[in-house]
Amino acid sequence: MRPLTIGTRGSALALRQTAMVAEALGRAGWEVRVEVIHTRGDRILDVPLAKVGGKGLFVKEIEEALLDRRCDLAVHSLKDVPADLPDGLMLGACLAREVPFDALISRWGPTLEGLPDGARVGTSSLRRQAQLLAARPDLQVGSLRGNVETRLRRFDEGLDAVILAAAGLRRLGMEDRISGLLEPPGFIPAAGQGIVVVECRESDREVREVLGASLEDPATRVVMRAERAFLAAMEGGCQVPLGAWARVRDGGLRMVGFLARPDGTDLRRVERSGDPGAPEDLGREVASALLARGGREILASLLEPT
Repeated sequence: MRPLTIGTRGSALALRQTAMVAEALGRAGWEVRVEVIHTRGDRILDVPLAKVGGKGLFVKEIEEALLDRRCDLAVHSLKDVPADLPDGLMLGACLAREVPFDALISRWGPTLEGLPDGARVGTSSLRRQAQLLAARPDLQVGSLRGNVETRLRRFDEGLDAVILAAAGLRRLGMEDRISGLLEPPGFIPAAGQGIVVVECRESDREVREVLGASLEDPATRVVMRAERAFLAAMEGGCQVPLGAWARVRDGGLRMVGFLARPDGTDLRRVERSGDPGAPEDLGREVASALLARGGREILASLLEPT
């Protein structure tokens, strides 16, 4: 068997997720090496993502390395992967999902209600900002970029609270930093949050087979397909506060999606059930219902050229 090269970002979380993949491939008998690739999203830390091109900034250079055959695999947090992949690439494996919800790290207890009036909260996404302000319009929400360690340091230096993905904290062994979880229906995660995927070339049959045998979690693939179909239908990316969460329950598939303005106003939420055998249909149905309930006008106002 030929050695496999995995392309990844260089943050502690990215390397931990890559180690999870490498360990599984190693158990299957493959020799693995890791290639750290620095992306534009890692280099630009002083500007909100929505203003510098969105989540594709974290994967573009890695995908170029895949297409150029400088690496055989790429490990990503799914929520960083745009809805449309470059021609010739595919998501070859979908690992079992971690806790998908956002985590509150706070000096004031486990809930948003416990924060004092005018508390300063740091977050890196418009989705989190909108839901924070919808629940607590008095909060002072500030942009917070950087890796997990950088964001926690900002909290330690004086912010009242920060919001991070619980999955990343758990994978890094930092679960003790979590004050409480922010869960639906009041707080909906990003589409794909908590899911690690492995991207590969469609033409590389050998790699596709080993990924399927060693890493694929079929139940997570179902919810991933629903949430990414929602994302594709909404066409919002990082420039729009939106989120979705799908779960398989009692043999069925249930999904909730939301859309709002960045200031937390005009928040729209839709929940529907569907067939786990056709998850894309449910994703598109939830998106269509949101658009029909005023979402189309919200999108138009947020995405119009400035």
